[in-house]
Amino acid sequence: MKSCSIVVFVLLAYFCHGTFSCPASCQCYPRRTEVVCNAVPLTEYPLEGLPESTTMLTIQFTNITSISERHLSATPLLQELHLFENQLQSLSSHLLRGVPHLHTLDLTRNKLSDLPADVFSHAPLRSLVLKNNLIKQADAEWLSDNSSLTWLDLSENHLTKIPTALFQKLPNLENLDLSNNRVEKIPANCLDPLTKLERLNLQGNKLETLDANVLQGMHNLSYLFLTRNKLNKLPPNLFQNLSQLKILSLDDNQLSNIPTGLLDPLNSLEEDGLDLTVNPLQCDGKVGYLWRWLQKNKKKVLLAESITCALPESLSGRSVMTLTENDLNLQS
Repeated sequence: MKSCSIVVFVLLAYFCHGTFSCPASCQCYPRRTEVVCNAVPLTEYPLEGLPESTTMLTIQFTNITSISERHLSATPLLQELHLFENQLQSLSSHLLRGVPHLHTLDLTRNKLSDLPADVFSHAPLRSLVLKNNLIKQADAEWLSDNSSLTWLDLSENHLTKIPTALFQKLPNLENLDLSNNRVEKIPANCLDPLTKLERLNLQGNKLETLDANVLQGMHNLSYLFLTRNKLNKLPPNLFQNLSQLKILSLDDNQLSNIPTGLLDPLNSLEEDGLDLTVNPLQCDGKVGYLWRWLQKNKKKVLLAESITCALPESLSGRSVMTLTENDLNLQS
């Protein structure tokens, strides 16, 4: 009995003071080296009791307003840090210096606006999510040169300009999400450094047109989302180098016509891969190219029958697919 008591005592001491200690208001999962803290009253980073062996840390739905390098240094083996929906307003410079193994950082739905230089340097980040914050400008100084990022999400912020200088530091980027911002223009060639980009999300901005050269270096692009902009005109050679494109969303814009040849390079479109619905198409002779293309590629088009005419009034609401040559005064 005495030996059993000693074993129990040792085990209790180990769990209470050793690797398996756990901060108040948090849950620790030793086998997964994971810690989850989601207590609303929490106002400070839970340093006390945080296991040094932690590789995945989630702090969400709290009232924490700031995080510093000192906080993260308590878990030097950290690989993933998820800080979803807190009250974060500031991050310290050199934030990641004490976590040299961190590859995933999610700061979704906080109150971040101005971030200091080098805030995301010093760690081999592959995924950085800054979705739904108050950021007005994405600064190139956030990252070191030749960043290892493959995934960057800046959606649902207050960006008005494309962070061209930042892109110079992202040669490995595969996914870029700038959706639901306030971007009005994309400078020509600003995306050229992103030669590995596979997915580009620009939906929910204020784009009225796109420069003819803006996508010319996107040879690996497979997904392009342009839904809910104000696009009213597209250059005919815009997609000429997008031979790998599988999904293209152009729905809910202001396109009155599709220029001749625009869709011809898109040989890799998946079934239902193109969305052109909710555009005020003018069904005169200029719609002839789209009409012919739809006849040949109907399976590649999402809700093809729902692509309708806005003008002339006599054809308003009519599906482009159902038009005849007589309707459009076309010649075979």
